[in-house]
Amino acid sequence: MAHDLKPVPGDLGVTAPHPTVDDRKGDNPGIPDINALARRRVSLYGITLRPSSTLLVGSLALLLASSLSAWTLFSAEPRNVQELDIRVAKLPVLGYNTWNAYHCDINETIVLQDARLLVSLGLADLGYTQVNIDDCYSEKNRSASGDIVADKLRFPSGMNNLTDQIHALGLKAGIYSDSGWFTCQLYPGSDAKLFQDWGFDYLKFDNCAIPYDEIIREGIVGSAYPHGTPYPHNPLIPAPAPAHLAEYKRMADAIAQLSQESGKPPLIFSLCEWGEEQPWLWARRYGQSWRTTGDISPNWGSITDIINQNSFIAWASDFYGHNDMDILEVGNGDLTYEEAKTHFTAWALMKSPLLIGTDLSKIRKRDLSILKNQEILAISQDPVVGTSVTPFRWGINPDWVSNRTHPAQFWSGESQNGTVFMLINTLDHPADLSFSLTESPWIRAGRQYAVRDLWTHTANGTAVRNFTAHHVPAHGVVALLLTDAGDEPPHAGPPCARPAWCISRNGTLVPGA
Repeated sequence: MAHDLKPVPGDLGVTAPHPTVDDRKGDNPGIPDINALARRRVSLYGITLRPSSTLLVGSLALLLASSLSAWTLFSAEPRNVQELDIRVAKLPVLGYNTWNAYHCDINETIVLQDARLLVSLGLADLGYTQVNIDDCYSEKNRSASGDIVADKLRFPSGMNNLTDQIHALGLKAGIYSDSGWFTCQLYPGSDAKLFQDWGFDYLKFDNCAIPYDEIIREGIVGSAYPHGTPYPHNPLIPAPAPAHLAEYKRMADAIAQLSQESGKPPLIFSLCEWGEEQPWLWARRYGQSWRTTGDISPNWGSITDIINQNSFIAWASDFYGHNDMDILEVGNGDLTYEEAKTHFTAWALMKSPLLIGTDLSKIRKRDLSILKNQEILAISQDPVVGTSVTPFRWGINPDWVSNRTHPAQFWSGESQNGTVFMLINTLDHPADLSFSLTESPWIRAGRQYAVRDLWTHTANGTAVRNFTAHHVPAHGVVALLLTDAGDEPPHAGPPCARPAWCISRNGTLVPGA
C-alpha cells in the first residue's frame, strides 16, 4: 500500500529539539524550540503536534528562560555539559549490512547467524557491533492501522524478538526505510516510531519512489528560513523551522522528537540519496552519514570509481558526520586480495562507515584478516582526529582531474599518533610510488620521520625528505604511519625540500637551493 507523504493542509515544519537544553550543533547550550513546538501542528510519521495559543507560547518561552536562569544561578551542582550531549555516531559506524550478501533473500535465521558470527569471529571485539537489515523485511501491505508489518514467513518471531536477541549479543540493530512512496524494492517505508518500538538503534533512509513535484513541492534539503528569525534580538529563542519539511528533514525531525519523548538516544540516521543532491554540503544537519555515490559492485572498476568521486569531497567527513562510500564488498565478487585491501584501506582511512556485506559463514581467512586489521581500524576509529585522508598529489593525472579508472594515488591525513599516508597503485602492473614528505601539509620541514607499515605491521626505518614504496602490486595499496623522529641529519640534502620557498633574508634564493 502506498505511503502518502503529502503534508496535512495547513501544516508547517518543525524541528523537534533534543531532550536537553542543547538543541544546537556543537557544545553551545541553547533552549528547545518551544515556540515552534507550541505554535505548529504537523504529522511526522505518526507524531502529531497540536497548536497552542500565541499567548501560551510566549508564556512558556518566558517561563522556561526564567527557570533555566534560576537553575543556573542557584543550583548546588555545577552544570555538566558532557551529560547534555546525546549525539550519536561520533565515529564511523562499524558493523554488518545484509544487502550485498543476500539482497532480498533475508530472514531472521540469516540475520541472527551473521550477528552471532560477528561475535564468534572476533569482529565485535574490534568494534563491528551494528547489525543492519536492509530492504525486503516487510509485507507489501500495511496493517489496517497503517503500520508496517514484518514479513510473517521471513521473520515469524517478530522484530522485537529479533532486536532482543541482537542486543543480548552486545550488538545494536539497524533497519531500512525510504523517503518516497515505497522502498527501492516496492515495500512500504517511513515509520520512525514503529522502528524505535521494534527496538532498532539505526535507520538507513533510501530515496526511491519519490512523489512528483506537485505533491511534495520541496527538494531534499528544504527551504531555509524564508521569513527570518521572529526574535532576532533574543538569542534564547531559536528561529522557527523552515516552512516546508524536506524529504530527509521530515524523518530527522521525527527521530529528534521521538528521542525527546522517549528519553532514549536518537536513532543513528544514515541518509542514502546516492550523492545526487550533494549531501556532503547539508546532510550533517540531519544525520550521521550520507551516501556519496551510486551503489557499489564487487569489482575493481566500481572501487576506483567511488574512490575517484570521493577524492574531491573527502574534506566533508569529521566527527558525527561521514561520507558513506557504501557497504563493503570484501569477500564478494572477483576482487583480488590486493584489490580488497585497497578497498578496505580507502574506506577506513577516508572515514566511511565500515559495514561488512558478505556471508560471514563462508568468509575466507584472507578476507577476514583484511577486516580485522587493527592498525587500519585504529585510524578509522581515532577518537581525537575525525577527519579523512585527502589527496596531496593525484599521480597519473594532473591534480584535481577526475578519472574513474585512475583516481588520486597519493593521500595523507592527521591522526592522534602521527601522519597517515595512503598510496594506491591504480595501474595494472607493479609500480614504485615515491613522494616528498613535505608534499603533505601535515609534515614538518627539516624533520625526519619513523615509518610504520600498517599492513605488514613492521617498522620500516626512517624517512628523510623523501619516501619510495617499491614494487607496489597492481591495484595494491600502501598504508603508512609516520611519526616525528627529530631533526633531520646534517647535510641531508639541499637547504630546502621546496626550492621555490628557500629564500634568504636579502630576498634571493639560498645558494644550493
